[in-house]
Amino acid sequence: MIGEQQGSLAAPEVQGRQRLAGLTQGFLKRHLPFQRMEARALDYLAERAALAFFAKGAEITGPGEGVARQLYIIEQGKVQSLEAAEVGNTGHAVLALGVGECFPIGAVTAARPSTNRYVAATDVSCYVLDAEDVFCLMEMSPEFNAFCTRYIATLLNQSRRQLQQLFAQQAGDQQTLNSPLAQVGSRAPVRVLRETPLRQALEIMSSAHVGSVAVVDADERPVGIFTRADLLDRVVLAGVGLDVPIAAVMTSDPCCLSEQAAAYDAMLAMAHRGIRHVLLVDAEGRLTGVVSERDLFALQRIGLTQIRQSIERAPDVAMLQQVAQDIRQLAFNMLAQGVGAEQLTQFISTLNDALTRRILELNLEQHDLYGIDWCWLAFGSEGRDEQTFSTDQDNGIIFVCDDFSDREVLKLRLLEFARAVNADLDRCGFPLCKGNIMASNPQWCLTLEEWQELFSEWMQRPQPEALLNASIFFDFRPLYGRTHLADRLRRMLLAHAAENPIFLRAMAVNALSVSPPLGMIRDFVTDLEPEHPGAIDLKKYGTRLFVDGARIYALAAGVYQTNTVLRLRQAAARLSFNEEEVSGIIEAFNYIQLLRLRQQQLDGVASGQGHNLIYPERLNELDRRILKEAFRQARKLQQKLRLDFQAG
Repeated sequence: MIGEQQGSLAAPEVQGRQRLAGLTQGFLKRHLPFQRMEARALDYLAERAALAFFAKGAEITGPGEGVARQLYIIEQGKVQSLEAAEVGNTGHAVLALGVGECFPIGAVTAARPSTNRYVAATDVSCYVLDAEDVFCLMEMSPEFNAFCTRYIATLLNQSRRQLQQLFAQQAGDQQTLNSPLAQVGSRAPVRVLRETPLRQALEIMSSAHVGSVAVVDADERPVGIFTRADLLDRVVLAGVGLDVPIAAVMTSDPCCLSEQAAAYDAMLAMAHRGIRHVLLVDAEGRLTGVVSERDLFALQRIGLTQIRQSIERAPDVAMLQQVAQDIRQLAFNMLAQGVGAEQLTQFISTLNDALTRRILELNLEQHDLYGIDWCWLAFGSEGRDEQTFSTDQDNGIIFVCDDFSDREVLKLRLLEFARAVNADLDRCGFPLCKGNIMASNPQWCLTLEEWQELFSEWMQRPQPEALLNASIFFDFRPLYGRTHLADRLRRMLLAHAAENPIFLRAMAVNALSVSPPLGMIRDFVTDLEPEHPGAIDLKKYGTRLFVDGARIYALAAGVYQTNTVLRLRQAAARLSFNEEEVSGIIEAFNYIQLLRLRQQQLDGVASGQGHNLIYPERLNELDRRILKEAFRQARKLQQKLRLDFQAG
């Protein structure tokens, strides 16, 4: 072992061991998380790691050895991870681990036996670290600790940083949230001393035509801020005289950022604290500028507030066509800034919801639906609040008809309205559904009773077509109209699902018909798309696995939410996963979503349609590693489905 005492060694031996430790460090610095570890921790690891060799076919470690006592870091070769519980089954899952990867991380840190067998797929050399040294290293290095306890989350943080660098140049003139605050806002901020009378401060604000004034001490360091918004609450309504010093009514402890901070930091600070101004300071803490919310919006040329206002005030669909492009462009800007997939897809869905509602309102001006109780439903990814850049329409209508003889007349009015809405959504960049899952299709413009009967029939007779329909329509969400109709349908669905274990088992069997594309020798299976050799469809073989699993657990547990992440979190108790395991599954889903967003953007333009294909060989080492871990998490969720619903 490299970590033996050196005191009794001869000088050449010491030099040899030092060279070996140096070579070990050189290798570790090329791989995560070691390349980001502190120098002292890296020295510790290099000194204590031993190099071990295993011939092809040899079992390196497995559950038969009891509590895992060693961590392995692959230096050369390939290692197969086999599910021990399924040994002897020709269909058992296998994945390949490559250079720089570690195993069995979870077993060592939890002081439990490994659940998998690890076998040398080729001749293999590994650095081996005893469990006691692993725990010491975790105490010594926050970076290594985070890696062991939240493996995929740590890798994701690295990937987001790379993503920001990747898009920084491409975003170019389209967004400048990476700009230092020294280049943003006012460079001659209006300021007063804390003892300045309020009347004088207001006169200064008025003459300078500004909405805020910074309050500083004698050394020009900010101590407060006063805005026009403070005038009503703190002065007029409070009955405060204008002769009091500004310090009596200012907001103390103002938000200050370094002028070298990024514009995005200011945007986050404003969102977090609910403020509209940030003061800039130099290295000595002296006031140098002020940045307003308006400055940041102007910086992007496209801002959230402007988009919402444009949607609400749009007089026609032509205006909304431009707004739809702005939504995609702003979403791209956020992607370039490293915003997470969960937040970004919800952001896209929220603005698309607002745009859809405006299209509905504009069409209501042309179609008489007075007297009809109806609700517009979103299905699929929009129903789950998970829209990406590339999305078509999935929608329907639910309505009430008390008199059966009036039903067809009411339905014709609704269908005419729906055709106009579907056409306008198509004009705004949401293509017509190829499967005709749209409100203009009479099949999906139904009364509450018809929807309830249809859902009940699918659950009672879970044939392949019924299961496919359930995977789309059970993710419904109301967008406009009488939303209580959707609530009644949801309550009926959850009540019937809880009473129908046969249907839930059929859903689980259907979900397990698609497996994560993990290779036995290669990292990934990339021949599943004959028309695209070397590619993986991240929707079909990635996010779908998580979406299907979350849907089944939500139905079984009575979870009202349709969003995949919220379903997983709220059904966690039934999953019997601990918090870290659920977090790992959610982070894996979000990463695959992030890859989809990134690839769609790289393949097209902000206003165009992308696809869901990824070529693993074109990914960098970090993203390949995270993608492989994400697919492992999908497999873990499927294993749980198989056990809980006895699905084979």
